[in-house]
Amino acid sequence: MSFVEYSDFIQDGDVAVVYLGHESMMPVKVQQGAQTQTRYGAIRHTTDLIGQRYGSKVTCSKGGWVYVLHPTPELWTVTLPHRTQILYTTDIATITMMLELKPGSVVCDGSLSHAILRTIAPTGYLHTVEFHQQRAEKVAEEFKEHRVDHLVTVRNQDVCKDGFGVTGVADAVFLDIPSPWEAVRHAKTAMKKQGGRVCSFSPCIEQVQRTCEALVDQGFEEVSTVEILLRVHDVRTISLPLPDFGPDSLAQTQPDIAEKTPPIQASVTMKTTIPPREIPGHTGYLTFATKPRT
Repeated sequence: MSFVEYSDFIQDGDVAVVYLGHESMMPVKVQQGAQTQTRYGAIRHTTDLIGQRYGSKVTCSKGGWVYVLHPTPELWTVTLPHRTQILYTTDIATITMMLELKPGSVVCDGSLSHAILRTIAPTGYLHTVEFHQQRAEKVAEEFKEHRVDHLVTVRNQDVCKDGFGVTGVADAVFLDIPSPWEAVRHAKTAMKKQGGRVCSFSPCIEQVQRTCEALVDQGFEEVSTVEILLRVHDVRTISLPLPDFGPDSLAQTQPDIAEKTPPIQASVTMKTTIPPREIPGHTGYLTFATKPRT
């Protein structure tokens, strides 16, 4: 199992995602002889998981059942113990596109690691920085468990003071820190001479203003800020009544036609979309900029 390569069967040592319901999922480290307790009963790893296909329906000890899914960056996002603020799928997709990431890209970042690794594998590389030592150790351990440690280097340092620890190697830089304007010069240092793209995620517009000023001062171009709001429409079947326009004038003059004409249906059924009554609120602002060739 790897977050960047799909496997068909569950193996000892894998990290699998147990799906109990749409709003209830949990990551599980698969180990010989181990058990995982759920509200539907126990899952025995040796007999219930190892050797089974990902996506299988597994019956628990109390008779209830769950699905066991292959891990993806999206599933990891919703099951991750929230050590820091989490970026969700709509923002992640926009960041990946706007930074022009592809297999072989070299990236410096602070929190978007799994989604970036899937995009830049198998020949790209990620340099990620974590300020807190305990978090840095935990992230490095996760990368090893998820079998992507050969694609990433984790550094425990302050990116605002010490930078990313590399110079002139990055195609793109992603900043998700409280004061991104203090790291803009380090982002420029880390990027290749032929240019690249930078993205900053900030929840407050005051942070965006200071970051944009720093980007312009450092010579970045094409500075722009966007806010992504997801609005999912509900597709449903509805029945609409047909208007009654009165008797057919032709049927009144020709009784034979009236007998052959089937009665008009009182309603019609159709598919339609219903906008949500509520939509998720503001998550953050994404600021993008381009480093010109030097």
